[in-house]
Amino acid sequence: MPKMKTKSGAKKRFRTTGTGKVVANVAHKRHRLVSKPQKMKRKARGTMVLAEGDARQVLKYMPYARG
Repeated sequence: MPKMKTKSGAKKRFRTTGTGKVVANVAHKRHRLVSKPQKMKRKARGTMVLAEGDARQVLKYMPYARG
């Protein structure tokens, strides 16, 4: 049986936690930051755990990342 392919874009952008949740960077923090509120920029600093539906989609892209 051949190995399944992993989407290379997904492996660069997402990672899984020890409990199997998917972690991603927060959006909207790359450019035009002057016009965005300070509170939004502060909340976008770290990473976030994806919602269940989005996590299912990402885990289909990374079949071997269920660790």
